[in-house]
Amino acid sequence: RVIGADRASVRCEGTRPDDGLLRARLKELAGERRRFGYRRLHVLLKREGHAVNHKRVQRLYREEKLTVRRRGGRKRAMGTRRPIEAPVAANQRWSLDFL
Repeated sequence: RVIGADRASVRCEGTRPDDGLLRARLKELAGERRRFGYRRLHVLLKREGHAVNHKRVQRLYREEKLTVRRRGGRKRAMGTRRPIEAPVAANQRWSLDFL
């Protein structure tokens, strides 16, 4: 009432605790275990004694731009292949068909 502002528009600023140690440990674990996502890293942090919520781990994981590394794709033959030569005479090529 004193300043004439609506109560719904004036809000308190939230303060988060410092996550420096937790961020560093999360980045270190993500570097060691590249195939682990935030859920499995959360389990490892809990085993180490960090009292941390999975939602907080997910927020830090995203803020640090960590992702699960993709596996390599299938190796394909390079270059062009030699075309199959057609047989010229009878009994020149034999093949079996197994079902």
